[in-house]
Amino acid sequence: MRVLLIGDIVGLPGCRAVTELLPGIISDYKIDSVIANAENAAGGFGLTQTLARELFACGVHLLTSGNHIWDKRNIVKYIDQDTRLLRPANFPDGTPGRGSGIIATRSQTLIGVLNLAGRIFMDSLDCPFRTARREIALLREKTPIIIVDMHAEATAEKIAMGWFLDGSVSAVLGTHTHVQTADEKILPQGTAYITDAGMTGAADSVIGIRKEQALKRFLTQMPAHFAPAENDVQLHGVWIEIDPESGKSLQIERVQRACVPQRKL
Repeated sequence: MRVLLIGDIVGLPGCRAVTELLPGIISDYKIDSVIANAENAAGGFGLTQTLARELFACGVHLLTSGNHIWDKRNIVKYIDQDTRLLRPANFPDGTPGRGSGIIATRSQTLIGVLNLAGRIFMDSLDCPFRTARREIALLREKTPIIIVDMHAEATAEKIAMGWFLDGSVSAVLGTHTHVQTADEKILPQGTAYITDAGMTGAADSVIGIRKEQALKRFLTQMPAHFAPAENDVQLHGVWIEIDPESGKSLQIERVQRACVPQRKL
């Protein structure tokens, strides 16, 4: 069976990429289930209920997130209602929503998904390693197929999580930095790994944001309004082939596809 993870969706251009490109990717790679990180889908920061439902309607089965999940207030109520939307599991007890979930393919194969957030150069949360161990034990009671979205800044922290979970999950897939890495591999005990799945949004940008706005911030160190860029829209991600009996990964491959440029009136 094959699972696709779509890298961080940034703004409406990223949502457009999913709408336009996902059906072809599902067909070409024979994808059974689709997971997407959508914490930046609403204007580059956060997620709304409306956008979440639109992404589900496009063929995404489950949405993961990260440190920007609370940027839009109306998501707080929705995340408690829809089990298809996750926030990092290592938020403190009592935080709205859930950090792991189960989805089913058309053949009723169950897939466990765990969302974690790193702590280096990010918010101070509970330990993602100890949280992972606890959550994975619960997921394995239902399925041997477990996908981990490790939403983290530091390369070393993501790599460490890959080695920590090798053999106990099907895949550890990094998100957050918006730059797709070229280190995809199957670790010795059968866990697929990549440091970052990339970004789904405008490539003609600074990690999805308009270049002139990002440059102003870097040059002046003053607060600046950020908005998603719009040119050279691409979908980045990875697909993994998994043995449904053992839960071990057999193959991992990067995905990069570009939207047809929109005509300017």
